[in-house]
Formats: sequence, structure tokens, C-alpha cells
Amino acid sequence: MGTTDNRVFEFESVKKALLNREAPFPPGMIYYFSDISREDLALIEKVWPEVWIERRRGLLEDMEHLAEGDTLLYFDHMAIMCLGDEDPVARATAIRLLWQSRKEELVPLFVKLLNEDPESIVRAAAATGLGIFVYLGELDEIKKNTYQTVLENLIQVHLGSDDRQVRRRALESLGYASHPDIPDFIQRAYDKNDEDWLQSALFAMGRSYDRRWTKSVLRMFNHPDSIVRYEAIRAAGELEAESARDLLFDLLEEGTDDDDIYYAAIWALTKIGGEGVRDLIEEALDATEDMDEVLFLEEAMENLDFTEQVNLFDMMYIKGKDGDLDDWLDEDMDSI
Repeated sequence: MGTTDNRVFEFESVKKALLNREAPFPPGMIYYFSDISREDLALIEKVWPEVWIERRRGLLEDMEHLAEGDTLLYFDHMAIMCLGDEDPVARATAIRLLWQSRKEELVPLFVKLLNEDPESIVRAAAATGLGIFVYLGELDEIKKNTYQTVLENLIQVHLGSDDRQVRRRALESLGYASHPDIPDFIQRAYDKNDEDWLQSALFAMGRSYDRRWTKSVLRMFNHPDSIVRYEAIRAAGELEAESARDLLFDLLEEGTDDDDIYYAAIWALTKIGGEGVRDLIEEALDATEDMDEVLFLEEAMENLDFTEQVNLFDMMYIKGKDGDLDDWLDEDMDSI
């Protein structure tokens, strides 16, 4: 049984809606699938193959979009069930639904799909899905043998003969890793005369949080391919590359018709921080009447607040190491 807005949906009504080709699936009924009970999931699993492919795909996409906007929604049970869907698009979408999940038991499922699924879009999605576990492994938040399994499989796929999209996604996930071979993988992808591989190399550079890549990233700010420029801007933000600040200001001052690059540049500046960033966002807020842009800029301002708080903490830590933290705090309190 699922609920939303004080409405209760029973399985039979959901089943009827699922199988009704004459009407769209009621949007509010999608909440039935959030945190679905084991009993209801078993009932859905029986009827799911009878639902036509386009509706299965659409429902999973709707769940994905809803989950992105509401962290209280939980479609993991449905997503795990749909990893076995006969349709590869549905399987790939189910994997995306699980990209934010940190459940270690997903690793063997993703590894199996990475190595054995017959469709490259599913293998590529699995390679991306394993990225969070590379990140968690670096933080020692999953078992060491689980992390080793993730690394070994991603490296094997990246170096193997699979579809290039799958190998690229494996490299992007490996970007988080401190494994000694990863910088060489990234450099080789960067040096290829291939824009797709360059995009993946820049993506991995940003995830690495390794300042060695700063110059390589900045070189791509003027690349003729817009997606490469976008990935370079994103990477500069992830690396918190202060040397990118003036370049990003110049880009925004000159203006761009590419919304993705505009938003990426603003967001990168919020991660870098520093003089002029807050004023720039405030001016952009005053100048726009587009509600989507307003919401983005407000979120960007919140991210800048976070960056400045982290930077302030770092300053306090450095002063504390010098033995001056108490004096510095006293001076700061006196100024309030």
C-alpha cells in the first residue's frame, strides 16, 4: 500500500492502472512505489512483465525525476527488481535510480551487469553506478575486499575491448581512486586525439581532486567543442582551482548562449569562492526573471556559503596549528 497527499492506493487499483492502455498512469499513484512493502513488491513483480515496455520505461524515468527532487522518496526496492527487466533501457534506468544508494550489497549486482549484460547501455550504466563505491572505498566506508573488487573490475573493463562508452564510464568512476595507475589512464585518455575520451579524462580529473591536473583542465577552456569546455569548467570547480577564477569571470562577462556552460561556470565559481563571486551571483539574481535561473542561483548562493564556511574552518585550523587559534577566536569575537 502506498500513500501521498492522504490518498491510499491498493494493489488492485495500481495493477488496473498499470495495465490500462487507454489512459496515462496517474502521476500521484507513482508514490505507491516509494518504500514499497515486501508484500506489495512481490505482487508488482508478478504483474510487471505484463506492463508494456514504454510504460515500464516511463514509470522508471518518473521515479528517477521524483527522487532527484525529493530525498524522502525511496525507490530502491523497485529499482533492484527492475535490474532483471527484459528491456535494456529499463535496466539502465533502474541502475540510474540506484546511483545515489550506498548499499554495499549493490556491488555484486552492478559488477555482474558490468561484465555480463548483453547491452552496452546497461554495462555503461553499471560502470557509472560503481563510481560511488570507488568514492566510498577511498573513505574506508565499505569493506576493503568490496573496494578491491570494484577497482579490479573497473580497471579490467577500462583496459579491455568493451564498447568505448563502457570503457569511458569505467575511467570516470576510477577518477575517485588513489590507485597509482589511474593518473596514467587519465593522461592517456586526455592525450588521445578524441573529444569523447577528452571529456571523460576531464571528468575524471575533477573527481580526482588532484591539483596536478589544473593546467590540463584550464587549457581546455577554449576548446572548440562545447561539451569539452563544459567538462573543463566543471573540473576546474571540482579542483577548486583558484587560477580558473579570472577565466570564469571573463567567460561570464563576455556572455554565452550555452546555458549548460553558463550554469557550470557559476557553479564552479561557488566551489572556488573568493572575491567578487557573491557580488556576481547577486547581480545575476537581480537581472533575471526566469524562475529556473532564480532557483539555480539561490542554490548556488547556498553552495558559496558552504564553501566560505569550509574555507573559514581551514583558516582556523591553520592558525590553530600555529598556536594562535585562541587569540584569533578572541579577536574575531571582539569584532562582532
